[in-house]
Amino acid sequence: MSDYSKLCIHTITTKPWDIWTAIEKYQAAGVGGITVWRQWLDGQDIEQVGQAIRAAGIEIVSLCRGGFFPASEQSDLDAAIADNELAIREAAALGAPMIVLVCGAVPGQSLGTSREQIIAGIRAVLPLAEQHGIKLAIEPLHPLYADDRSAINTMETANDVCDEINHPLVGIAADVYHIWWDPNLERELARTAAADRLFAFHICDWRTPTTDLLNDRGLMGEGCIDLSGIRQMVESHGFDGFHEVEVFSDRWWSKDQDEYLAAIQEAWRAYW
Repeated sequence: MSDYSKLCIHTITTKPWDIWTAIEKYQAAGVGGITVWRQWLDGQDIEQVGQAIRAAGIEIVSLCRGGFFPASEQSDLDAAIADNELAIREAAALGAPMIVLVCGAVPGQSLGTSREQIIAGIRAVLPLAEQHGIKLAIEPLHPLYADDRSAINTMETANDVCDEINHPLVGIAADVYHIWWDPNLERELARTAAADRLFAFHICDWRTPTTDLLNDRGLMGEGCIDLSGIRQMVESHGFDGFHEVEVFSDRWWSKDQDEYLAAIQEAWRAYW
């Protein structure tokens, strides 16, 4: 029997399924972990969702996503802080130990200014994160998203931000889709691990040619990323957590989701 104990699936990966269907289907497939995206909790009793996930024998890996701290107006900066504090409370109610941060950026604003606002924003929500024991995992995004999604675009920049904040609850979520191209990847993964801040590891693949830079990710083995090499890097530095399948794909979302889940399992078996 195949081992899916280290397989975590993000609810965004099987986007057509609501949270209750995802729980049922992941449990039946033997999936070990789940990362819940916040929109799947809309209108739900969050504590009840968390209880159902645990009752299904699935580990809650994280809540996705917080962040988007930068803004050009003070009112928007304040709103971002409030939303991230809400995310922390949601994570606590769900029983998620961690929130993934997509840190944000503002078109026309310098990346330096945005990074300063990101640091200030994380510091502002840290007291509440401490109160609930929730880790905050900064996810560096590919440079093509530097205009409006994230001013944190490399593992090096993420590590620099973590160094400046210098808090054990602040670390990094490494997503291969965003970091596979980086010539300094191995060095920065080693730096991340040495500081005990490699909080999460997300996997998928980069299709060539791609039809959409956001919604055309591939399953493992469908693209050009050296997944085995990057996996070896993270594991050689002591990472033994979940490998989280996070796939944005109009192509896969349009298919029968039971067949899609079977394809995820097949790709996992080849990867694992």
